[in-house]
Amino acid sequence: MKQTYLNWSSGKDSALAYYFLKNNPDYHVSKLVTTINKDVNRVSMHGLQETLLEAQAESMGLPLQKIYLPKDTSMKVYNSKMKEATQQLKSEGFTHAAFGDIFLEDLKKYREEQLGTVDLKTVFPLWKKDTATLMKEFLSLGFKAITVCVNAKLLDESFVGKEVNESFLNDLPDSVDPCGEHGEFHTFVYDGPIFNHPISFRIGEKVLKGYSPSKDNDDDCFTDDTKSWDTQFWYCDLLPK
Repeated sequence: MKQTYLNWSSGKDSALAYYFLKNNPDYHVSKLVTTINKDVNRVSMHGLQETLLEAQAESMGLPLQKIYLPKDTSMKVYNSKMKEATQQLKSEGFTHAAFGDIFLEDLKKYREEQLGTVDLKTVFPLWKKDTATLMKEFLSLGFKAITVCVNAKLLDESFVGKEVNESFLNDLPDSVDPCGEHGEFHTFVYDGPIFNHPISFRIGEKVLKGYSPSKDNDDDCFTDDTKSWDTQFWYCDLLPK
């Protein structure tokens, strides 16, 4: 059985990836790893409060390792910090790192190359699966999620802080991937078959924020090409109950 840690974003893709791995006898996922913006103590890009991230790990019955990074970390510093963290994970006996990526080839290549330097193999349980089918499976399995961040260029304020369900999927513009694989939206998963109990929260304020991804610490910004990035996002703050 391959000792595996999961790069946990707090959202739907990593939740579904964990579900598949949990039901695969070849892998044993025994730790969650998440990058945190240490300036605000929130999950990178998702903007989720650290307390709710911890509540997810507790309900899953898994230890959580947090990697704290300043908001304006350069790619050079980012790579150095991540290499230090992954070397430690390797020393703990982990042989594989799991991700919820679906079809971003450059990102997959980046992960494989970086982790290869510390002799860790990668596993992508959702790779090349149809995103519309994945979302239907996500809902049919009983997962529940809410959007916490949406790209303001593609989705208006009404899409943030919204329950992810059939109605949400039907309302998405045709240009938006059903899984938000291009960063169109990010989610917080609060219930489903991987949890021992639901995560309690209440909806806080919605705000429009600017974001400068220039080679910093976000999970989707592992390459030097940042030309296609948008800079404004609607965020919905979720508050622990």
